[in-house]
Parts: sequence; structure tokens; C-alpha cells
Amino acid sequence: MGTRITKVTPFEGVAAETAGAITLFVTEALKIPVSTTHTIAGSIMGVGATKRLSAVRWGVTVNLLWAWVLTIPVSALLAAFFYFVMSKIL
Repeated sequence: MGTRITKVTPFEGVAAETAGAITLFVTEALKIPVSTTHTIAGSIMGVGATKRLSAVRWGVTVNLLWAWVLTIPVSALLAAFFYFVMSKIL
């Protein structure tokens, strides 16, 4: 995932993974549900942005953000559709 967002050296990869892990530990302690994929992608964006903002491929980032925003409503609509269909069949 890191190479699509920004070029990541091994040192930067360790920094991104560490930041992601710390974030996940903190959110777990606070009982906040988060996605591990979102957390790691965000930390990779952060590592790229520390080099320079233009190091991050913002087109890829925007696509990720749209996917994150649309995941819950699309899943809810699909679940409602399949529930409706199954309730008519059974």
C-alpha cells in the first residue's frame, strides 16, 4: 500500500507501522472502533507528508477517502436490499 501513496524507505516504513500500532493501542484502550487499514494508510500519508506534501500521491489518497466514506452507506444499502429479498423469499 505504501508504494501507491508515497515512496517509503525501510526506516519510514518502520515509523509508519509504529505510529499505526500506537494509534491502534490508544484507540483500543479508549474503546474506539477504528479500521486497521485506515490507520496504516493514514500513517503512511503522514510519513510521506513529512518529506514534502508533493511526495504524497493525493489522487490515490482521494480515492481512498471516497472508498472509506462510501463503505458504510453502501454496505447498509446492500444489507437492506438482501434482507428485503430474503424476507420475500422465505
